[in-house]
Amino acid sequence: MINDTNFSKATDEYARCVSPYFNIEDKQEKYKADKLFKRLRRKVGHAIGDYGMIEENDKILVCMSGGKDSYVLLDMLLSLKRSAPINFELIPVHIDSNFPNAPEYLLEDHLKKVGLEYHFLKRPVYDICKEKIADGIPYCSLCSRLRRGYLYSFAREIGANKVALGHHKDDCLATFFLNIFYSGMMKAMPPVLRNDKDDLTVIRPLIYCRERDLITLSKIKNYPVLPKGLCGFGEDQQRSAMNKMLKQWDKEYPKRADIVFKALKNVAPSHLLDKELFDFTKISNGPKVK
Repeated sequence: MINDTNFSKATDEYARCVSPYFNIEDKQEKYKADKLFKRLRRKVGHAIGDYGMIEENDKILVCMSGGKDSYVLLDMLLSLKRSAPINFELIPVHIDSNFPNAPEYLLEDHLKKVGLEYHFLKRPVYDICKEKIADGIPYCSLCSRLRRGYLYSFAREIGANKVALGHHKDDCLATFFLNIFYSGMMKAMPPVLRNDKDDLTVIRPLIYCRERDLITLSKIKNYPVLPKGLCGFGEDQQRSAMNKMLKQWDKEYPKRADIVFKALKNVAPSHLLDKELFDFTKISNGPKVK
């Protein structure tokens, strides 16, 4: 790999050795860890290429939640940037939501090692949730909307044109089934999305990556992952049920989740029931059925 002249010395050194290969002594474990990292990096590269996620001179706000996915996201983008044929900027940003006893310093210590300019934004997410939502009701929906709104606002302040999120293939599938089971919609997480104001593009570079691989890499890299459930509610129960379903499939039908994901990329509108996607009233004269 070449040196990225837009990286500081500290960031270039971090990105150069970002694969766990450089921190493992056992030859067999070193090989397995590097193979996993390269496979994930390849999937991220393919996703970026397939959906045109990153373009010349993009200024990308990288959302750092402190979870395993955001650590992997940043590492993959750093690794790809060192060898990318185009120039783009990465800016890690974390929303400090003021949850009690949150060890935010773990993430900040890591970002200092990475060497990129980063931002920690203290925002009253927890306080607003407590004020607006009755006791005993989960904060998940409002918390998510607030944090996303703060990220979008800050992206505009710093002139970023894209926002990178750490959602992966399992998140996409869980959202798809949540919408089917609870909303009566065939809708998933898109790899690329324009926000409502049409001034920012949201990208999901990990969309081809399975969560189990991210968990394995996180353990190998020993990321300082922030604990879940600081709000007292833990993971959203409906989404948790979808994730359990996917994990059960992985045990009983190992290829099923990937086949369903493939189906999201291979849609036949003429064999569904949406009149907005296909004009069934003119079927005798066309249009052609896929």
